[in-house]
Amino acid sequence: MFRRLTIALALILQGLAAAETRDLILVAGQSNAVGFDAYAEELPADPKDAATMFWWRVGDPPPDEFDGTSARQWTVLQFQPRTPAMPAIDGKKVARQYGNFNLKSKGGFGPEIGMVRTLATKESRPLAVIKTAFSGTSVAADWNVGLPGKADACYRAMIDEAKAAIASAKTKDIALRPRAFVWVQGESDANAKDAPTYVANLSAMLKSLRTELNAPDLILLLGVNTRFGNGKNAFMPKVVDAQKEVAAALPGARYVDTAGAETLPPSHTHFTAVGTLEVGRRYAEALLAAEQSK
Repeated sequence: MFRRLTIALALILQGLAAAETRDLILVAGQSNAVGFDAYAEELPADPKDAATMFWWRVGDPPPDEFDGTSARQWTVLQFQPRTPAMPAIDGKKVARQYGNFNLKSKGGFGPEIGMVRTLATKESRPLAVIKTAFSGTSVAADWNVGLPGKADACYRAMIDEAKAAIASAKTKDIALRPRAFVWVQGESDANAKDAPTYVANLSAMLKSLRTELNAPDLILLLGVNTRFGNGKNAFMPKVVDAQKEVAAALPGARYVDTAGAETLPPSHTHFTAVGTLEVGRRYAEALLAAEQSK
């Protein structure tokens, strides 16, 4: 009996030793999280990307079958390929699916790549990234946990993708440890109606995210294209100030300044490929700084 118990215990310990744990980074937001003007053709190759697990869903609101996805499977860190746009209805062009890189020959990428590559130069911790981003979305109308239904559709899609990805990793004997949440958004809330409620709406979403993922210590990294509107949007500074206020109020939260990262003229609405990689680097540095300050 003792021998059988010893063998059983050894097998259990062997199984535990074989299980892998990876840090999980979640990426979300609107078009600069998607990588609207960060073209795949301009992404320098890096064979080390293959060391990071990657799961994604990108598109336009509302989340639907026309989103670009990793087919609910884990793959490796890469640009997100172009996917077909929603077909025309009654012969009329449908102005949607720009978030799926429909006008790009290959696809695009967000700050996740620059972030992971930067972290790889400073540490050897294995990583997994879940990205759920939708172009042109606001917290008020698309990520709003206070208004269940259409207004929280993108938030619910993010939670659904995260839970599905975590469960899928578990079947591969991989445990994912939530480490950081990368939020690149705010441009669509930079208006007279939504800017005043941005602090409350974003705070509620971030608190709900931590609760639903059972990750109370998840580091929250908040940023936006500060040049959105090319200096002519009077509400952009209010959104920046709101993000700073949220970062100061929530433990483990940081504001990430993207000022100076290259944007695409003439509108400067989106970061270029170079700018997107730089933004990712800044998020990585902010994460490390947040962890060191604990």
